Amino acid sequence: AAAGLSYVGGYVINTYKSYDNFLQDENALLPAVIIICVAIVMFIIGLIGCCATLRESRVGLGVFLAIILIIFIAEVSAFVLGFVYREKVKTDVQDTMRSVFEKYDGKNAESTVVNYLQEQLHCCGVRNYSDWTSTQWFNSTGNNSVPLSCCRQGLSNCTGSLDQPQEL
Repeated sequence: AAAGLSYVGGYVINTYKSYDNFLQDENALLPAVIIICVAIVMFIIGLIGCCATLRESRVGLGVFLAIILIIFIAEVSAFVLGFVYREKVKTDVQDTMRSVFEKYDGKNAESTVVNYLQEQLHCCGVRNYSDWTSTQWFNSTGNNSVPLSCCRQGLSNCTGSLDQPQEL
């Protein structure tokens, strides 16, 4: 389990590099760090449990049980906090995404990240393609279209035109 959690934590940190322009909050990597720390603690606790079992130590098994109970309480607390603050996180991410979309010009680093995000997640805009109509890029181009990264994959003749929303 500790190895699996370590992999998940490392994967989250590695994936963060692709989306760091959207997640400008200083606490964005906190869950990944917590996952890796939990993995280390789980490994140590597993060793304690194995050693206590092999030595048939009642004190060791009691300590192991107490640690397991503390971890269970921490997991329940984390679940409750995640449930309570889910809307705040959603709002914060949407606000940050809107600010990055406003900086889109088709050439800068934010543009590259926006295109990558839309292609990887198969989406267009923050909520949908209509979000692009309020951006500076959309108003400056005047061609009534969204970036080509909004096009459905596999469509070779997609122009990003808002006249054909089925292609977005």
